[in-house]
Amino acid sequence: MAKLAPRDLAQVLSELPPQPHDPNVLVGYDTADDAGVFRLREDVALVQTVDFFTPIADDPETYGRIAAINALNDVYAMGGRPLTALALVCYPQKEDLTVLGRILRGGLRAMNEEGVLVIGGHSVDDAEIKFGYAVTGTVHPERIVRNAGAQVGDKLILTKPLGTGAITTAIKRGAASKEATEAAMRVMTQSARRASEAMVRLGAHACTDITGFGLLGHAYEMARASNVCLRIDCARVPLLPDVLELIAQGMLTRGDRNNRAYVGDAVEFASDVSREMQSALFDPQTAGGLLISLSPAQAENFASEVDSFIIGEVIEKRGPLIVVM
Repeated sequence: MAKLAPRDLAQVLSELPPQPHDPNVLVGYDTADDAGVFRLREDVALVQTVDFFTPIADDPETYGRIAAINALNDVYAMGGRPLTALALVCYPQKEDLTVLGRILRGGLRAMNEEGVLVIGGHSVDDAEIKFGYAVTGTVHPERIVRNAGAQVGDKLILTKPLGTGAITTAIKRGAASKEATEAAMRVMTQSARRASEAMVRLGAHACTDITGFGLLGHAYEMARASNVCLRIDCARVPLLPDVLELIAQGMLTRGDRNNRAYVGDAVEFASDVSREMQSALFDPQTAGGLLISLSPAQAENFASEVDSFIIGEVIEKRGPLIVVM
């Protein structure tokens, strides 16, 4: 199940009536950030997000774990600390409920390992399985890491390789190798907590997590919100095993087309960037990595602490918002 096309969703949101102004709303949906932030008092604000999706792994517990890690990513991307979660369950009433139990168990274990308590949830009888969480966390109002603060001269860091969309599509079609499958599952169950803590300590200027809109879709939102241009060196962008080969075989979701339409003319590709690599950069991710904008010195410090990749830099805005070399 893919997200709604981002361009269509943006159009719908733009037509909503304005809400009453509240100075305690520190981050809303106007810059397409990863989570909403509401100030409770001078030293604490709530971070709130929600995410759920159809099965992305054959093993129910792995699916539940991925759903938990994916939902927590949004809080971590804002520099927050997740505290509680509510489970969202869509499941066929007539199907084997032991499978649902295993999904819930996988998610619960992942949440508890991150210090997060699942305190409730909601279920619906649905022909198609869907699972995820609404997560609440906290952050100091002066330490929020938005997608809107990237500064000219910053380095761009990516904390996970790309390709989970192509690989999970190939898994469904029986075309994924064992190596690619295991690598994708390993990446999707990897927590962003350590990366989040490091970026906050090192003074990250901006961050977003890479999920359904792909690297370029979320990079586009960061560049637009920050009023800068992002230059990405595709040779430095890490990919999971077999990704370009699978894309060449047509292992793509409609997210590839939707994400291309969303970014549109805001991205400029060098002539030697292959069509397959372009699709890898647009590939929708699940529980993907963080894209972080840090000063050059701190980017090196971050890379020495956290397994990550410096994939580009922030430059002055000039025509396209993203340049891919």
